[in-house]
Amino acid sequence: MPEGLLISVWFTLGAAFSAIVLPHRWIRYTTPTLLALAGISVTLTVLPWLTGTPSHSWESAFGLPWLKWQFRLDALSALFSLIIGVLVVLIAPYIPAYLRHDGHGKSQRPLLAFTSTFILGMFWVTWANDAFSFMIAWELMSVSSFFLVCHHHEDSANRRAGFLYMLMAHVGAIAILLSFAVFAAHAHSFTFDAARELTLSPGWATLAFALALLGFGMKAGLIPVHVWLPEAHPVAPSFVSALMSGVMLKVAVYGFLRVALDLSGEVYTGWGVTVMLIGAVTALYGILHATVQSEIKRLLAYSSIENIGIIFFAIGMALIFLANGHTLYASLAFVAALAHAVNHALYKSLMFLAAGAVIQMSRQSNIERMGGLLRLMPFTGAFFLLGTLAITALPPLNGFVSEWLTLQAALQSIHLESGILRSIVPLAAALIILTSAISIVAFTKLFGIAFLGRPRHRQTRRSKPAPVPMVVSFSLITLACLIIGVQPQYLIGLLTEVPGQLFNGGLPEINRHGWLWITPVSSAVASYSAPLVFTGISLSVFIWWCVYQWLKRHHGEAAHPRVPAWGCGFGGETARTQYSGYAFSMPLQRILQGLWVENDTLTEEPSPHEGLLPVRKQFQSGTQDRIWFWLYLPVAQMVNRGARLVSRMQTGRVRHYLAYSFFTLVVLLWINSGI
Repeated sequence: MPEGLLISVWFTLGAAFSAIVLPHRWIRYTTPTLLALAGISVTLTVLPWLTGTPSHSWESAFGLPWLKWQFRLDALSALFSLIIGVLVVLIAPYIPAYLRHDGHGKSQRPLLAFTSTFILGMFWVTWANDAFSFMIAWELMSVSSFFLVCHHHEDSANRRAGFLYMLMAHVGAIAILLSFAVFAAHAHSFTFDAARELTLSPGWATLAFALALLGFGMKAGLIPVHVWLPEAHPVAPSFVSALMSGVMLKVAVYGFLRVALDLSGEVYTGWGVTVMLIGAVTALYGILHATVQSEIKRLLAYSSIENIGIIFFAIGMALIFLANGHTLYASLAFVAALAHAVNHALYKSLMFLAAGAVIQMSRQSNIERMGGLLRLMPFTGAFFLLGTLAITALPPLNGFVSEWLTLQAALQSIHLESGILRSIVPLAAALIILTSAISIVAFTKLFGIAFLGRPRHRQTRRSKPAPVPMVVSFSLITLACLIIGVQPQYLIGLLTEVPGQLFNGGLPEINRHGWLWITPVSSAVASYSAPLVFTGISLSVFIWWCVYQWLKRHHGEAAHPRVPAWGCGFGGETARTQYSGYAFSMPLQRILQGLWVENDTLTEEPSPHEGLLPVRKQFQSGTQDRIWFWLYLPVAQMVNRGARLVSRMQTGRVRHYLAYSFFTLVVLLWINSGI
């Protein structure tokens, strides 16, 4: 095992141990520091594997006597280990400040201990090279995150979200285990090296692929197995939400890529079409639901579903191109998917961390009760705004680069021989373009309602600026987003090593023109200069500022006096006269009302002076995912009916239980004699 990875394991174990045994006043700083050191160790160790170092395998002394744990580090596992390590380092300064202002008064020992094992499980998944150690690491990651989701278990809604998450995590784990069972049954070994040497029949390969898509897609949040995600993220501590959305979902992407492109051998066109369409529908469905949400972390959770959809859309295109022999275009789509995974890990972590600061400082999680936070929390508001620019794929931040590469890959569908594929890919890409447009609506609503205008609640008026350590995390992640947005060729240069190892792919022209331009295919097809775009935007802002200052100096404010706005005879401006988030999204909500179930309630409070004062009315609106009613509730009702039928066997009479045992013995003897 590389020494740096071994050191990181000891750091994470030390972080978990310190959270249990050290005095309570120390663990708030000791555990995050050890986790940050683990992230630094992993980051420095895996970087060489993204610059040409060949894959490295090793065997652990742990495991079963006849089945030792196998590990492997290649470009794919190094990339996702790098994502985990970097995000842990960037989030670590946020944790002590968050815990110091946590008003729930709970012990922080289990939270920090399970956070440490959660991070260790994610690292372990990316290094595992056999089904045995992979599933142990996967369960460590899932069980630890279950306890993190249920940290505030006093609330029944939190317990419900945790149990839903655990249920779906184990259903997904069963699907993953069955997928690995297909490889193990044919290779007569649990190691991934044996699976790589297999040549499965199309039927068996498709079965393993479908099970992997179901299992990893359930953890990633693909439609329709996504319902746990908007339930679990809002109730978890905010830095845990950042780790789950920014990192854990990428671990699920890693697992799917490991099966689809590394273990399965030959790739089929039908696989790519399926993944591409599921990804496109997931992206559009996720952002539509995000647009109508009022709870800030629930909105961000649905946005994570959208971005996972974009990643799987690009992976689907890569599979289509690879199955049809277009290695160059497959590499472009694959690099676009990896770039979007990196970018989403950064800006979604920023958004969840900033949302956590807003919730802690304002004691509000519903944006309809916020407002005016940009004046009360200026640094948090500024970084939140930059995060919205990145997540809506606006230049010069990093979100634009990966989505631009994704659409450039879609444009290469003209090189496919099949006319059907040349039609399907652009139609799916059109859904991604529509998704990007709607995301601007969703995050304009989020930032405008929460940070602009006036405070809508008295608790919001008492909001204080976020602590300095939180701002440090915001600034570091924002800086990373800006660097990738302005100089994306360095990240893309690292990412091209992954398709080079997986299927001998690559993008030879991507950085041919140096640091100023990126050319995905060739300069004659398309090119993008992020530094020039950044310079143009910066000059435009500077010129606008100069013109504004010149007009202000020469004309002054006397020429344009400020007077109170006319209130139509109803008095001055108040927080209640502001535009609401519900009003902002209502047109879209009414047009597409079939996608969700609306929960609108109108309550009336009678006046004590009946007849003299009007009755006070309060209107509340909410939405629920219709897939929950279409798919999950019928299954739950069927299980309940089956449980009631089975419960009739429990009569409490001994003679009945003896009869059950007797007939069971007879059936087993009959089966054994028949064999």
